[in-house]
Amino acid sequence: MTVLESMAPPTGGRFGDFGGRYVPESLVPACAALETAFREAWADATFHERLAELRSVYAGRPTALTPATTLSADLGITLMLKREDLAHTGSHKINNVLGQALLAQRMGKTRLIAETGAGQHGVATATAAALFGMRATIYMGERDMARQRLNVFRMELLGAEVIPVTAGSRTLKDATNEAMRGWVAAVEEAHFCLGSTAGPHPYPWLVRQFQRVIGEEARAQAAVQPDVVVACVGGGSNAAGTFAGFADTRARLVGVEAAGGAAMTHGRPGIVHGYRSMLLQDDQGQILEAESISAGLDYPGIGPEHAHLGATGRAEYATVTDDEAVAALGRLARAEGIICALESAHAVAWVLRAAGTPELPAGSTVLLTLSGRGDKDMATLAGVTE
Repeated sequence: MTVLESMAPPTGGRFGDFGGRYVPESLVPACAALETAFREAWADATFHERLAELRSVYAGRPTALTPATTLSADLGITLMLKREDLAHTGSHKINNVLGQALLAQRMGKTRLIAETGAGQHGVATATAAALFGMRATIYMGERDMARQRLNVFRMELLGAEVIPVTAGSRTLKDATNEAMRGWVAAVEEAHFCLGSTAGPHPYPWLVRQFQRVIGEEARAQAAVQPDVVVACVGGGSNAAGTFAGFADTRARLVGVEAAGGAAMTHGRPGIVHGYRSMLLQDDQGQILEAESISAGLDYPGIGPEHAHLGATGRAEYATVTDDEAVAALGRLARAEGIICALESAHAVAWVLRAAGTPELPAGSTVLLTLSGRGDKDMATLAGVTE
């Protein structure tokens, strides 16, 4: 399979050796119906017209491409920032959620069920549910609720029911488990609004298609073609959307994982949450817990398209520690007046570390996606910097 073929609707829901649909028998018809509905909607000009209108007048697209002038001068490179932090609700998650809510409405669903880690996808889902007059049920790990209290308050203010998940590590992995169980029990009325390029087919493809607006906008906005395109990766939705705009160019694609959740770097093939990909596992194949200061990257797997892009060598994946991410967030704030999310700070940290080395030579042009803003992380940052 070529890289361009991997960007097309996948045959059987697979990206090379990864992807697929490994779900309970009760969910097979729901996944098949969702794939049919999405293919029909994606071929319908009226669906695209409505989605484009929502992106423009509601979500605030196109988002800016901001030159990072001070960091560029300091590092000897040209750094451009794709500003998803400026989108409505404060992150790129709104791109996917508006598309899925529109699709759910078209399918006659009255309720959205979602999982969330950092809370950005939960806030976006609660926002879309309010806009479309739907009920929203958000599953969130108890540990993540404690460190992302602001986003829990925002979800509830928007009218969503936030259900704490107390099992396992009480983070995104466990929230996803419970959300899928909740979907099984309410599949007739509810749409599972998955937030990342993970899960059973068609979700990895569907979410990437709704997020590819990031890369397509950035490519049109950039005065020159970047040498390197960088984004943080947990499940991988902002990176998949960004990479989609540059997969057919010569640009290097670099995904940056949290060191404690580096499934592409330290994992091996396995199955979780309905899909086959690179996962953190022990010798018996049990899924290991991820550990990251960033709730959005605190996940033991990576989306199957990323696993394929990594296996074929089209994309590279690097890791960044918690300390490097915190330091990078502070340096970006002081240099450019932008407080990004801890997730995005991982991508910034890789650029700071690599600039001026053979990994990122002086004179390079770099496009980096800031997936969200850092308001939600102030309590965490205050705790580690005091």
